[in-house]
Amino acid sequence: MPESQSPGADPSGAVPVYAGPHGGGANQIRVRAYNERLLLSLVRRTAGLSKADIARLSGLSAQTASVIIRALEQDGLLMRGDPVRGKVGKPSVPMALNPDGAYSFGLKIGRRSADLVWMDFVGTVRERRIETYKYPTPETIRQFVRTAIDSLVAKMTPVQRARIAGLGIAAPFELWNWVDEMGAPEQDMNAWRDIDLVEDIGEIVSFPVFLQNDATAACGAELVFGQGANYADFAYFFIGSFIGGGVVLNQAVYAGRTGNAGAFGSMPVGDRAGNPSQLIDQASLFVLEEMLNADGINPDQLWRDPESWGDIGPQLDLWIAQAARSLAVAITSVCSVIDFETVIVDGGFPPYVRDRVVAAIRDAVTRLDLQGIAMPRVEPGVVGNGARAIGAASLPLFSRYLLDQNVLFKQVEG
Repeated sequence: MPESQSPGADPSGAVPVYAGPHGGGANQIRVRAYNERLLLSLVRRTAGLSKADIARLSGLSAQTASVIIRALEQDGLLMRGDPVRGKVGKPSVPMALNPDGAYSFGLKIGRRSADLVWMDFVGTVRERRIETYKYPTPETIRQFVRTAIDSLVAKMTPVQRARIAGLGIAAPFELWNWVDEMGAPEQDMNAWRDIDLVEDIGEIVSFPVFLQNDATAACGAELVFGQGANYADFAYFFIGSFIGGGVVLNQAVYAGRTGNAGAFGSMPVGDRAGNPSQLIDQASLFVLEEMLNADGINPDQLWRDPESWGDIGPQLDLWIAQAARSLAVAITSVCSVIDFETVIVDGGFPPYVRDRVVAAIRDAVTRLDLQGIAMPRVEPGVVGNGARAIGAASLPLFSRYLLDQNVLFKQVEG
């Protein structure tokens, strides 16, 4: 049976990912592993650190830091940059993560499409596979994973294959819900109720498997690889087939008690006529899909190539106006609970659509009663359509190599 992992587990089975507040002493092997993760995390967060910088920031002696850095270089996880001259003394040599030091796969299971990415140690997507469908079934996903993984692994050298850290999965919780909206047979969607995705996919691949809610994974990707690093706290909305989101507090994704924090799709916002409605029924891409279907336009382009939709027509204008109006209400509600400095909006659509949605939200917010609420900045995300798969691919890398795994999912410790 291939090794499978849940978020927070360490593939070695011996070394915790990070020291909790109640952690006790550690033997030398455990300390060395912790310190290696600490140094890798420092280099990941701050570009251009020299050995002296790393020693100072880590609190380790110069000799200890130098020994660990040399070992990480030999393992191919760290690499040296070009010497920086012009200062007194020896030139400073910046250290960086080696993109080829480790690899991972990220699988996004959506309600209209599945994506699988091959990502390197610094978050660059090397290759991507996409499968579209009317609705997902367990067997459709299994076959997609088999085919996609086999084709990607076949492109790797033996050295690259040995550096695969695992496969992360980003999927909606309770995938069987919203059967009517998806137009899927209830019996086919009910097949997901008894599926353990980690175990199921773990039988297909030969490396560790991790699982995270899809919108939470997208939020983590924006925090780590996007502009989220610029803000201590922010709310995140991701518009896909349906709409979800995430919450970042103190530079960490807060997943909540059940891992479903930021389930903004369920927020009541009302429709244009003032009737009760949820955000998911006003601002999701399935709403745009229904608009296109009603006017006899094939909506497949929404899912076939999310980066380039082409000319959709006036339906897009109508959908953006409706989505922005509802999102403005949702953002106001969110900020009445937590005083976010920023709200980031992204989605499974081309950048020009994202920018139009953000501009329309900013305009719609000005028409609301904001008394007593300090409205945040509304900013576009930069990771884009691949955020869910990229966030999923981050899970194995953080679990195996980095100390700051709680960046991706902050959990309550007992």
